[in-house]
Amino acid sequence: MSRSIKCRFLAAFFSLFTLVAIHSAHAEEVVVYSARIEQLIKPMFDAFTKETGIKVKYTTDNEGALLARLEAEGKNTPADMLITADAGNLWAAAQAGLLKPVKSDVLESNIPAHLRDPANEWFGLSIRARTLIYNTKKVKPEELSTYEDLANPKWRKRLCLRTSKKVYNQSLVAMMIAEHGEAKTEEIVKGWVANLATDPLSDDTRALEFVAAGKCDVTIVNTYYFGRLMSKDPKLPLAVFWPNQNNGGVHVNISGAGVTRYGRNEAAAIKLLEFLSSDKAQNLFADVNMEYPVNPRIAADPFVASWGEFKQNPMNLAKAGELQTTAVKLMDRAGYR
Repeated sequence: MSRSIKCRFLAAFFSLFTLVAIHSAHAEEVVVYSARIEQLIKPMFDAFTKETGIKVKYTTDNEGALLARLEAEGKNTPADMLITADAGNLWAAAQAGLLKPVKSDVLESNIPAHLRDPANEWFGLSIRARTLIYNTKKVKPEELSTYEDLANPKWRKRLCLRTSKKVYNQSLVAMMIAEHGEAKTEEIVKGWVANLATDPLSDDTRALEFVAAGKCDVTIVNTYYFGRLMSKDPKLPLAVFWPNQNNGGVHVNISGAGVTRYGRNEAAAIKLLEFLSSDKAQNLFADVNMEYPVNPRIAADPFVASWGEFKQNPMNLAKAGELQTTAVKLMDRAGYR
């Protein structure tokens, strides 16, 4: 072999070796954009790295900023996965072309169909139940029944609600539209507005504080807000009521994730997604925020389980995204601010 041929051969070999080394190094890291704050995700990422050796690099921000960032970065994004709360946000990411379909028998086995995208572009990882909380000194549980019944005049000046500007209530109303139609849902929301004891409040915690103080008798919140408040002061006169158990079921939403369309490490992202849905990770993912595991084989944290069992609404959460714009316009027409 001539010297020049040998040199070209060695140069090609080392170029190939370098490319393989770079690829292998990159394959050992997955990049995540997360709307869940660091304390809610780091324990799961650490467990994943310990089990697989794959490092997780993550950026946290609010969902709007992360979606805008993914859109702006396009094919140049470093992100392999998006994690965010509410199916409405995940649906919006999929509609914007930011996520890609994932075919995984593991995910299909671990996550019920109504808690994942019909096109497999996003998957629920924890359940957020949006239910009724009442003042035990002012309301008997037998007085309560459904979300719809809170429009009944018997609740006049007794209801508190979080502002309609937050996606949680937008998704609730969107799912009601899917179930009842727009006209009936608007009538219900107008009834809620007529029954308000005060202007809509800034967040779920504030609504719970108003109920506990007797400024209103009942509210609609995500249960983990109730859990946080009660863990600080167990003597508060508050209790959970699971509505719509004879029709439809409790409105649930999710914190979930999807693999980004232009991520560079799809295989590692899918491994992480499957890990987060696994028996090993589900309690970690749910318990840290007092949510419910999405994997039906996993029991809820004992404190969360103490609130009682409930039937979920089985409608696919994609409707929360599909009808969100309609829900926002409806709430505006109904005077729900």
